[in-house]
Amino acid sequence: MTDSRIKEHMEVIGADGVHVGTVDRVEGHRIKLTKADSGMGSHKGHHHYIDIGLVADVEGKKVRLSANANVAVTFEEEGSSRTA
Repeated sequence: MTDSRIKEHMEVIGADGVHVGTVDRVEGHRIKLTKADSGMGSHKGHHHYIDIGLVADVEGKKVRLSANANVAVTFEEEGSSRTA
């Protein structure tokens, strides 16, 4: 899997087809999601990341993950080296 196919504003969906977020950009081995898809509560207003290793495929304008959305939402948070 090459991360060159992943572009800004692509939708990220879980293996179950549920919306996870929107690509801001790829940073190294991680996909940075837009703040608009930052979640609720303490997660709100922060960028979140998904490890590129979770990407199963890029289909048109969608990045499909190998994990279901409810599992993939354990993103890394901006400024954190641990999972949220």
